[in-house]
Amino acid sequence: MERKDELTLLGNKNTVYKQDYAPEVLEAFVNKHPGNDYWVRFNCPEFTSLCPITGQPDFAEIRISYLPDVKMVESKSLKLYLFSFRNHGDFHEDCVNIIMKDLIKLMDPKYIEVTGIFTPRGGISIYPYCNYGRPGTKYEELAEYRMKNHDL
Repeated sequence: MERKDELTLLGNKNTVYKQDYAPEVLEAFVNKHPGNDYWVRFNCPEFTSLCPITGQPDFAEIRISYLPDVKMVESKSLKLYLFSFRNHGDFHEDCVNIIMKDLIKLMDPKYIEVTGIFTPRGGISIYPYCNYGRPGTKYEELAEYRMKNHDL
């Protein structure tokens, strides 16, 4: 049974924005339809992080798609989590993999994929993509298929 008081951020008027990478802000709630396969998609068009070498800001659109199982990520906590990368220094490829791994740890989804569409710096754009499908299931096969055939 889902309890609304387990979600501490939703409806909180005293929101605190973390100034560096903060996976602890992520919150999950119970999926009411775990027997159904369905997509949940998030788009964060204003993601920022810092280049770990130069300290310059990197801007991206982060796209997250997943097939939930028992738990789902609460959207405000996800927003605060993604915001926490603002002063965090990591390469583009690291950011998308860290996001995916943190969401796997939080929710244990059937399947998840994360794409970063980073704006050009120095005349080149980087679009890292990563995914995961639960091992030994049809979702692992989905992950293999999507990896071979993904596109923007």
